[in-house]
Amino acid sequence: MSRARRLLAIVLLAHANIALAYRPFDSTDADVAKAGEAEIELGPVQWLREGGKRFLQAPAAIANIGFSKDRELVIEGRHEVALDPEPGEPRSALVDNGAFIKQVLRRGVLQDESCPSVATEYGLLLPSVHGEHGTGFSLAGIISQRWQAGTVHLNGVLARTREHEPDMFLGTILEGPFAWAVRPVAEVFTERTSHGPRIDSLLVGAIWRVREGLSFDAGVRSAQVGSEAIHELRLGLTWAFSLKR
Repeated sequence: MSRARRLLAIVLLAHANIALAYRPFDSTDADVAKAGEAEIELGPVQWLREGGKRFLQAPAAIANIGFSKDRELVIEGRHEVALDPEPGEPRSALVDNGAFIKQVLRRGVLQDESCPSVATEYGLLLPSVHGEHGTGFSLAGIISQRWQAGTVHLNGVLARTREHEPDMFLGTILEGPFAWAVRPVAEVFTERTSHGPRIDSLLVGAIWRVREGLSFDAGVRSAQVGSEAIHELRLGLTWAFSLKR
């Protein structure tokens, strides 16, 4: 793998670990799982194209476990299969591994109160299997506001990647009316490491709330990383359930 392509791969792997806790987005919301409950976010099969390379992600998974009124533990990882690996490159890898604490700092509209919700998410970027071997960390600030016409979530993240590079992420999620069973959604974000190309990303999609605790989602994402284009199809679900018997 060339040095330029290796650098691109590092940047791409680093960004997906920043503030992942709300499908189908890379950003997140200022809410947590209820104490004694778990939320499983699952992308059973997703398709990704980075420049001339194609990957299947089967699966991508995040577990959000509520352990107090306003805190949850977030554990995530993604199994990635290269459809056209280069010679000597592993075909299969476990990437984007991480463990985080998400905490509501101010209860607001997402907690059925009147003001904007404010939260933070902080934790470790863990080593990959057949990928990056280092360990990094990230710290996020999240603000969410909901009106009858829609919801907005603002994310700002500072991180140190597994390659020990400073990283900054700014993202915004827009959602249609929460009362709708199927609501349109969109996300834009920009990200930059100190020695890497900037990532500019746009996702459009929808979330279908089947019932309380079960939603399906779909999203199409296009991004630019320097001169490389990224195209991604995301399909998945979020399932919440009680851990109490």
